[in-house]
Amino acid sequence: MTGPIDPYAADLPPSVREGRLGVGVISAGRVGAVLGAALRSAGHHVVGAHAVSTDSQDRAETLLPGVPILEIPEILRRAELILLAVPDDVLGEVVSGAAEVGHFQPGQLVIHTSGRFGTDILLPAERAGAVTLAIHPAMTFTGMSLDLQRLAAAAFAVTAAEEVLPVAQALAVEMGGEPVVVAEADRPAYHAALAHAANHLNVLTAQSAEVLERIGVEDPSRVLGPLMQASLDNALASGPGALTGPVARGDSSTVAEHLQVLAGGELPSDVRGAYSAMAQSAVQRALARGLISSAAAADLLDLLAEDR
Repeated sequence: MTGPIDPYAADLPPSVREGRLGVGVISAGRVGAVLGAALRSAGHHVVGAHAVSTDSQDRAETLLPGVPILEIPEILRRAELILLAVPDDVLGEVVSGAAEVGHFQPGQLVIHTSGRFGTDILLPAERAGAVTLAIHPAMTFTGMSLDLQRLAAAAFAVTAAEEVLPVAQALAVEMGGEPVVVAEADRPAYHAALAHAANHLNVLTAQSAEVLERIGVEDPSRVLGPLMQASLDNALASGPGALTGPVARGDSSTVAEHLQVLAGGELPSDVRGAYSAMAQSAVQRALARGLISSAAAADLLDLLAEDR
């Protein structure tokens, strides 16, 4: 950083106020190792990483060369900034366990990278005097150096108390992203939106590719790639106005044919249900946008309801 990390955080240790942090990464999974490397590139010193599996150890060696692999208590003792990149289901346990045995230090920055939670889950660390922040990059991670480049285009959801919110925002910028403030109460909705977009896009792509493979298309990605990229670009640029296809035209006969074809025993059994559910949502949005009449929407919804 070129200046203090937070001019209002007078209670932070001098090294933190000066913007030079000793960072501890718990753990060196896909997210932790990449964000640790991003902080290192920003001029901070990674003092240790926790890595149990062989994959995590290899990842730490690749992305954080020279950083010692340490146990969690030693990382908490050495670091001024703790980066908790553990799975959602164990985050609370890790925090409460470390607090119970007195491992957190007054003024220590404790950050988690979970999209699901805000800072309430870090209350045991806060009670020990730590400064707690929730910083979640809105992207998927491979755990490779390519992710560092992708961070530049990513938004980072930041949640923190008002007086230390600039710290979270500054760290997000240093890691290459753009901070977006998300309130504590809104973190579950934020996470649901991202999971719906990213995970279900993955499922949709896999389903469509499998249907094309079953009819003899050798390279489904060549067919789907340009179409899906253009569709995504249009949707992000134009929102609901980008909706196209048979539902947006009120073409119930085409939808009926799709449902009949997708019911074929040689095709994946889950595709038809997913198609039907998404088509119902598309009908509602097409109607709301005035793309189809109420009568056309009713016909489509009746058809899809019968299918379900």
